Amino acid sequence: MSNKVREIIRVNIQGEDRAGVTAALTEVLAEHHVDILDIGQATIHNDLGLGILIALDPDSDSSSILKDLLFKAYELGLNIKFTPIKIEDYENWVGQQGKQRNIVTLMAHNLKALHIANVTKIIKQQGLNIDKIMRLSGRRSLNDNNDSVMSVVEFSVRGVPKDMAQLKTDFIKVSQETAIDIAFQADNMFRRNRRLICFDMDSTLIQTEVIDELARRAGVYDEVSAITASAMRGEIDFQQSFRKRISLLKGLDVSVMKEIAENLPLTNGAERLFRTLKKYGYKTAILSGGFTYFGNYLKQKLDIDYVFANELEIEDGHLTGRHVGDIVDGAKKAELLKLLAFKEDIHLEQCIAVGDGSNDLPMIQLAGLGIAFHAKPKVKATAQHAISSGGLDSILYLVGFRDREINE
Repeated sequence: MSNKVREIIRVNIQGEDRAGVTAALTEVLAEHHVDILDIGQATIHNDLGLGILIALDPDSDSSSILKDLLFKAYELGLNIKFTPIKIEDYENWVGQQGKQRNIVTLMAHNLKALHIANVTKIIKQQGLNIDKIMRLSGRRSLNDNNDSVMSVVEFSVRGVPKDMAQLKTDFIKVSQETAIDIAFQADNMFRRNRRLICFDMDSTLIQTEVIDELARRAGVYDEVSAITASAMRGEIDFQQSFRKRISLLKGLDVSVMKEIAENLPLTNGAERLFRTLKKYGYKTAILSGGFTYFGNYLKQKLDIDYVFANELEIEDGHLTGRHVGDIVDGAKKAELLKLLAFKEDIHLEQCIAVGDGSNDLPMIQLAGLGIAFHAKPKVKATAQHAISSGGLDSILYLVGFRDREINE
């Protein structure tokens, strides 16, 4: 093409957005048999920004083409600008297209200029270039006082970070200081084809620790809660703490399990999340150090595909203080994630793992997208990504969903 092209021109159009603008302008170009090298469009509050990169061959009359475009833009009430591009500059630009691309997702309850400034400053410091900025969340009314609604912006950036560890540290610092969530992911085929999402149950899918609820009924809450907190902080071995805790439940009537299950407080966004995942064909699983009785209850309520948790032993309608089968600890969760990926015939990079405790780290680190959800500090610092401000449905934005796809 370089031997035949006489000139390359960037055409920038700006004005009120309405139906038919792009059609009218490209019809002019079509009449002159113009090649289009690139095209992009963005609209903010009915204000259109349209860019077209055109290539003109030596036999074309460029002045006639530009004049016709100018007249058409005038008819439509649009502003138009023409910028000549050197062929060598165009070729250098084309040569950059093979560079690694990444996605930075910013989520906030109320998006502020400070948030954008902080995130884009870090992107610049890492030597990355922003190609595109896209809003994933819907537009909010000024009268909308719903604090659970998130404002989400996605940046498509090109290049390799100078220091990935520093980038993560800087994003965590900004997140903590300004109460926003930031995620950084490689933009590849795996990200666009996640198929399996595995969840911890207690303090992730539900806003409680079931064993604490059982302990309240058994009158041993203080003892069990202290062991639970220590285990979640990674201070004691999970299997040891598990046996100690359930031993304190000995003699509890199983009828309380039904009462607890029917009153489990779902985490904000859970129903919206699972409804969307099911609609788009994702497989879902609970991998929990909690108990199968409650996992199966959530399976029916949320239409979850798989449940793996711990089985409490029952005799004569009472808990024995023992368990049946293997204990589902951190290592077991990672093993189960591998087995589910094999069963579903997908790569581990296509899996998402979500949890809040130290026993979730093995599966979080194994999955292609590991998310520490409202997690303990140790887990948040170690996981690839963290959600600390939004609800469970914020996960959909990390996958790339837009509100219109979630709500339709």
